[in-house]
Amino acid sequence: MFALHYHDETKHHFARFARSLSYLDWATQPDPFRRYIGAPLVEPPRTPVAEAVPYTALFDGTAPAVPVTRESIGEFLRCSMGLSAWKQYGASRWALRVNPSSGNLHPTETYVLAEARVWHYAAREHALEERCVMDESAWEAWVRPPAGDAAFLVALTSIHWREAWKYGERAFRYCQHDAGHAIGALRLAAAMLGWQMALLPRWSDARVGTLLGLDRDADFPDAEREEPECVAVVAAGDLSWWMDQAPGPLVEASGRGSWRGTANRLSPSRIDWPIIDDVAAATRYPGVQRVGAISHGIGATSHQVGTMSHGVGAGSHQNELLARTIILQRRSALAFDGESGLGRDAFLTMLRRLQPAGPPWDATEWPPQVHLALFIHRVEDLAPGVYAYLRDPAVLPEWKAAMRPEFLWQPVDDLFLLAPFDCRRLANRVSCDQDIAADGFFSLGMIARLESSLHERGEWFYRRLYWECGLIGQVLYLEAETTGGRATGIGCFYDDPMHEVLGLRGHGWQSLYHFSMGVPLDDPRLTTERGYAWETR
Repeated sequence: MFALHYHDETKHHFARFARSLSYLDWATQPDPFRRYIGAPLVEPPRTPVAEAVPYTALFDGTAPAVPVTRESIGEFLRCSMGLSAWKQYGASRWALRVNPSSGNLHPTETYVLAEARVWHYAAREHALEERCVMDESAWEAWVRPPAGDAAFLVALTSIHWREAWKYGERAFRYCQHDAGHAIGALRLAAAMLGWQMALLPRWSDARVGTLLGLDRDADFPDAEREEPECVAVVAAGDLSWWMDQAPGPLVEASGRGSWRGTANRLSPSRIDWPIIDDVAAATRYPGVQRVGAISHGIGATSHQVGTMSHGVGAGSHQNELLARTIILQRRSALAFDGESGLGRDAFLTMLRRLQPAGPPWDATEWPPQVHLALFIHRVEDLAPGVYAYLRDPAVLPEWKAAMRPEFLWQPVDDLFLLAPFDCRRLANRVSCDQDIAADGFFSLGMIARLESSLHERGEWFYRRLYWECGLIGQVLYLEAETTGGRATGIGCFYDDPMHEVLGLRGHGWQSLYHFSMGVPLDDPRLTTERGYAWETR
């Protein structure tokens, strides 16, 4: 199974890292913004649409549905895939985005299908590039159900070179993390607008690629190609009608459409990493013939955050926060203060957000395959140590059998205490000796059921396991912001040493993503500007 081969070949070890260039070739640094030269550029209305929606509505489905219009689609994109800020240090200036990315390299591109058009989202301009105009009657026949509810499609692609420029062969993993974060960002932006969103399981990657024009060689004469990831339907009501729609008619309408635009070249030269091309080919999704063919799942510290010092319950505090504000202020931390603590109630609230009910989990169709091994450092009334958090209680016997026999498995609220001790040095060591894994409230590894899930579903599910990790990370990013803290994803970790900590053997369970949270240390040398000059706040 090539996915397992790729996974082993791209592990980091104490003695060596996964293969990469080993230095940053600044002359070939990829342009972070894809554009299609010659495609008409249309700016959606810029007025915020959902400023008063409370943060909790992102998860409980209580936001009122707004009409699907060009204005609301623009808000949907602005609050999921748009720019959140510009940073500058000296002569260097770079953009941050609402959706996080490994190394801020942003391999994920976004497309919207609406108004019988294929649009590419140009994030820097917050505008839509009109790539294709298709037959309107064919579009309406596919997208509009008998009830007449409005809907549109959103699709994601990856440009592997953007990550491989820095990370070499391990880059495919990071592209999939980013795709998962993007799915989460899109789903939660849809929830803010009162909409539903779900991936369309009948669409193979090949058909997504044709729909978006990714197989049009003339449109990519010397440009880096994009790899299709997924397509989802977005609407205010029930999505079952679109879930069962056959892709063929819309793909044919796209193929007959009028296409415009040529992709810009991102780097003057590139280095090929053949194993990335091979794992991409091995893990492409074939689609299903019918929806029924899949299973649905739908000590004291100096400064404390959350209930530890402020005495504010997590629920009441979050009710006072606005969804749009939290979404747009999300940042990735670069360092933590190493002192602050997190309130227990706030911590348990954020873990419960990871349970597979409601957004963003309803965007996917598989039950939880990823669970958490946590290194807890400073959480109120929780002894420091290694803990387990299971997103599916049925996994408990399986994890007990797979892990170290000396683990305690002592129930503590929603967690299990495995080993009580000061685990800061251990957390630092397994996360590539990065202080950020030890200096926060906690850090964690996302442990995925790997080998059996690939055998049961197919190699294509390898990507989905990383998407699930990205979804978990996206929720934790936002939850961190609600506490006054900040979070960061950690893609660099020593794979098998992490497994050794837990006692895991073989490919049954593997750590796919690490994550940490704490109170950030800001760099005063950096200046910050708004994501878009036309925004007043």
